[in-house]
Amino acid sequence: MNKASRSHDEAMIEMLKADPEFANEYLAVALDEADQPGGQQVLLAALRHVAEAQGMSTVAERAGIPRESLYRALGPKGNPTVKTLLAILSASGLHLSVSR
Repeated sequence: MNKASRSHDEAMIEMLKADPEFANEYLAVALDEADQPGGQQVLLAALRHVAEAQGMSTVAERAGIPRESLYRALGPKGNPTVKTLLAILSASGLHLSVSR
């Protein structure tokens, strides 16, 4: 597959691999839009992209969850618990913050 025909997911993962600091901005925007229609799926996809850029097995190991559970939690029908969400963020070197 050439660069012109790569998928959106592949492009995002490549960008996150090339610039790990981009994950902060990428997830912040996804979180800001999580209450919009389809926003929760977008947030899960963004978390999945970050985890895939860092290596799903590595993130799962750091989070202390089985790799298959990580895939399920971040999949299209995923509904991770807060505990799982925080573990994934921490394992990815990120944290959740709230501001006004």
